[in-house]
Amino acid sequence: MSKPMKFARPILSRTDRSDQTLTSSNLYVANCGPQLGFSHSDIANAFSNFGEVVGVHPADESDARVIVCYADESSAREAMGKWSGRSCKELGGRILHIRYSLVVDKPLRVKDVMSVCLEASGLEIPGIYFIRDFISREEEQDLLAEVDAKPWKNLAKRRVQHYGYEFSYETRNVDSEKFMGVLPSFVSQILERISLFLNAEVAENNIDQLTVNEYPPGVGISPHVDTHSAFDENIFSLSLASSCVMEFRKYTQKKKLPEYPATDFNGNNLGHCSNFEGKAIFLPPRSILLMSGEGRYAWHHYIPHHKVDIVGDHVIRRGQRRVSFTFRKVRKGPCFCQYSEFCDSQKITLM
Repeated sequence: MSKPMKFARPILSRTDRSDQTLTSSNLYVANCGPQLGFSHSDIANAFSNFGEVVGVHPADESDARVIVCYADESSAREAMGKWSGRSCKELGGRILHIRYSLVVDKPLRVKDVMSVCLEASGLEIPGIYFIRDFISREEEQDLLAEVDAKPWKNLAKRRVQHYGYEFSYETRNVDSEKFMGVLPSFVSQILERISLFLNAEVAENNIDQLTVNEYPPGVGISPHVDTHSAFDENIFSLSLASSCVMEFRKYTQKKKLPEYPATDFNGNNLGHCSNFEGKAIFLPPRSILLMSGEGRYAWHHYIPHHKVDIVGDHVIRRGQRRVSFTFRKVRKGPCFCQYSEFCDSQKITLM
């Protein structure tokens, strides 16, 4: 079993401000970075002359600007005073342009550090399974070419295609009476392979619905559980073109749900809720994830809206697009799962 990595949330946003009356323990530093021959470790070592550096992160996609995070504001203030606009011999004599980096979004009221697993076994969530390199690079390119030759439907922040049955984002359900036709032939080999997925008793012809999502950089999905009455138990998600971190959240049943957006089994916004148990897994391209049992019915899944994912000591930038193929079986009757508090068929509402 792979050892879970530590996942430190990246800076939510930054401002390169000319008004420096507001200070911060984080510095926006231009004219240094991997593009210019200096690793994040090199930069951390240089800036540690002024105090404890707790992290160095990319400021943008240039790899020539970084965010240096100190443990306290006094260290950042000293580094700012000594090196801003001046030559830094520790970094090849480059003249550094430094500003305070201020978080302008509302901070997330969740654990600052979360274990990101590389295998599903590290999650310890019943019913979640994972296989990396489920398809080859050639198969990945063939799948992308097939969907790119088909028309996309534009949503607010991403594009989608539906096969078999169309999923309604307004109702978070499907109309089982409106069959669009069998799944396309270009996924037939994927369906055959899915039928052999671990111990899942899923035959090729059991899957009759496919949703293809294309996510541009920085776009994820909000916490949700796929509607119980819409789909049967097994849900397969194949990741293509780029990686991401997926989080799983098990919300507590409270009358007041204060701090984080989520939806209930009917797709209704629960407001902001911080009352949850959270776990995460890294999904590289060409990997497949199976959500079944408790992991499918009782845990919300969520992809943070980030352009980079920080996994351990690695900053993993998401590509220009991430495409997911989600395979499901449309449910033809009510759901009788044992997770009634999350089940719309059993009409149990969150208290």
